[in-house]
Amino acid sequence: MSEFSHIDEQGSMTMVDVSAKGKSLRTAVAKGDIIMQEETIKQLQGMLLKKGDALACARVAGIMAAKKTADLIPLCHPLLLNNVSVDFVIHPDRVGITATVACEGSTGVEMEALTAVSVAALTLYDMCKAIDKKMIISNMYLVSKKKEGIK
Repeated sequence: MSEFSHIDEQGSMTMVDVSAKGKSLRTAVAKGDIIMQEETIKQLQGMLLKKGDALACARVAGIMAAKKTADLIPLCHPLLLNNVSVDFVIHPDRVGITATVACEGSTGVEMEALTAVSVAALTLYDMCKAIDKKMIISNMYLVSKKKEGIK
């Protein structure tokens, strides 16, 4: 079993020191789903929800959340993100959410991508909860993370 990087020799939590690491182009992609009733999907697609354009709102919420990840998750490094995109695929029974995050830095952006998906899903839940009490947020996972040298 590998050691946890956030725990020191005394067993205390600590932030990982990345100051000696060089900067690299870091990217990460995360996905998740929110399962909804068919009628909810129709109202979402037709922008008929009382709260307005839920997909646009969820996209902005996901982007904002990625930028605030270090404020939400203890020991995450604050990062200067170069790009965050949040995209949706509408299925008959669910909305698929994909977040892609990039930065030039010393540590990865996987937590930012996962946070973007999480908050986008929560925003859709909030905007649709008046008409759908059975929504399920599921299948959140990291698809990929990549580190490349900077040119």
